Amino acid sequence: MIKKWHFYSSLTVIVAFLSVGFKPFTLEISPWFLTDKNTEEVYLFPSEKQEDYVSLNIPFTGKRLNGFKEALALKESQGHYRKVNSLGYMGKYQFGSETLRTVGVKNDSKFLQNPALQEKAFIALLSQNKWLLRKEIAKYEGKMIGDVMVTESGILAAAHLGGPGSVKRFFRNGGKRNFRDAYGTSISSYMRKFGGYDISFIEADSKATVSKI
Repeated sequence: MIKKWHFYSSLTVIVAFLSVGFKPFTLEISPWFLTDKNTEEVYLFPSEKQEDYVSLNIPFTGKRLNGFKEALALKESQGHYRKVNSLGYMGKYQFGSETLRTVGVKNDSKFLQNPALQEKAFIALLSQNKWLLRKEIAKYEGKMIGDVMVTESGILAAAHLGGPGSVKRFFRNGGKRNFRDAYGTSISSYMRKFGGYDISFIEADSKATVSKI
């Protein structure tokens, strides 16, 4: 009788063990959306709206080339490709006709209607200015001029506003001669506002044009 009881007890333990061993595996998966329990709002990602990502560390809000481009464009034109200001400067990055010719754009109207061409023109101009200001970048980057910490991106932003010649004069005079555009914006303010971006991706090229981008 004892042997029989021992046999059934052992069998019960074995069956219980096997049942636990074959228990279905449940994988907890986070949902694709987050719900605010207080407001019942649903936030869905990915989103086609750039403004949904303003607090996320992604390229167009970061400190790299895309961040630099978008920040400068916001200041220049609020990011509008077809904007023409009162002085005739055009597009997202506010190019003048003379500057457009230096990067190989011959038709202002087509330029204004072509976002891709505007982006190429901006990169080409950055490349040209980086070449023209290569000595200033090497000499002054990381130094304080007045109340401005000089960086490569700040120098190139200032050159976009006032031209490389104005930036050279700024450094030659220790920051005391501060060029301002027709609206009163100074190159030192651009140097400060747009400093600290990593735009090392841009190659210095004195002959950069839209056809090479």
